[in-house]
Amino acid sequence: MARPKADLPHSADLNALVTEGQLRVRVTPGARSESVAIEDGRVLVKVRARPTDGEANLAVEKLVARALGVPTSRCRIVRGATSREKLLAVES
Repeated sequence: MARPKADLPHSADLNALVTEGQLRVRVTPGARSESVAIEDGRVLVKVRARPTDGEANLAVEKLVARALGVPTSRCRIVRGATSREKLLAVES
């Protein structure tokens, strides 16, 4: 059975939350499904990958980049590599 596609917000809504090239997110690793949601002005990211060997961090970068509509190379975690609260640098 194929996995469902990730639930993503409209890229313009997510781009509106990028301030000075940075985006704050709260991550839930090991989730059943992947999604990016905006709730009360916060970005919540759920990824299937487990937080071992940086797998969840890579999944977060890929998913957020896809949601923003930018290449994965332009979205990097700059703070919070071992925390659920992360700061991503986004180049547009």
